[in-house]
Amino acid sequence: MNTMIPFLDMNDWIKQSIMLANETDYLDNLFEIYPTIQEGKRKIDTNIWNNIEENFKQKNDLKLFSCLSKLDLFPIKDSYVWYLKQDKSSIDRNKKTINRLCKIIYKLDLQELKEKIEQPKETNRQIGPMFKNWIKKNKKFKVVNLKEFDENDKDAILDSSDSEMMYYAKNKFNYNINKGIDFIARVNKKFIIGETKFLTAGGGHQHAQFNDAVALLKSNTVNCIKVAILDGVLYIEKEKMYKSLTNELKNYNICSALLLDKFLESFKTKKKGDE
Repeated sequence: MNTMIPFLDMNDWIKQSIMLANETDYLDNLFEIYPTIQEGKRKIDTNIWNNIEENFKQKNDLKLFSCLSKLDLFPIKDSYVWYLKQDKSSIDRNKKTINRLCKIIYKLDLQELKEKIEQPKETNRQIGPMFKNWIKKNKKFKVVNLKEFDENDKDAILDSSDSEMMYYAKNKFNYNINKGIDFIARVNKKFIIGETKFLTAGGGHQHAQFNDAVALLKSNTVNCIKVAILDGVLYIEKEKMYKSLTNELKNYNICSALLLDKFLESFKTKKKGDE
């Protein structure tokens, strides 16, 4: 790296992750975990599209909005759309808002409208299951279902849904965050729980994702080791998340998924109290 990283007095896994991201073919290897592939266009039901087309031509605001609200992707971004989609009864009660939104939609021609609602899903919305799919292929630790994981004390990684792992963590570790958890493992009779994120940009939604992982690290869980399994732009020095990583978070367990096996193996030889 071009600048000196304050590596003294910092968790070793953060150090290794920063070096991995800045001095190796990090992204090439990360693609094995997060193989982000652009999906094809979204499919629109023919009947719904025919109704959209008809109401668009007739400038029937209420019916047009009702049709568009049935789609996965609304054609314009506006702070009021989500509310209207969640509470369909509010559409009839808020005609001025519907009229304002439809005026924006009418500025498009039908072809542009169709292209907007057929746009593929954003890559970052597909990332969630990729980590778990990769974990299932783990060659160094046995990956088991909840029943098998709970019935013995052998080294293993739990393969279960986020919600099932959340309830397990609540009962076992006093986990008190009301959201699913991404990772639970047992090594040398020690439990390791983790939140995993691939942070593809700075700010906004991605920073909220970063904060979710931090919340786990700072939670009052018991009888377990906490780790944030983070990848992406947080290891770039100019990013705001990097500053958090190397300052107020520098003593927490944070590591790239590429180092996860190595992190887990480190507990095989640790004596009680070392962690």
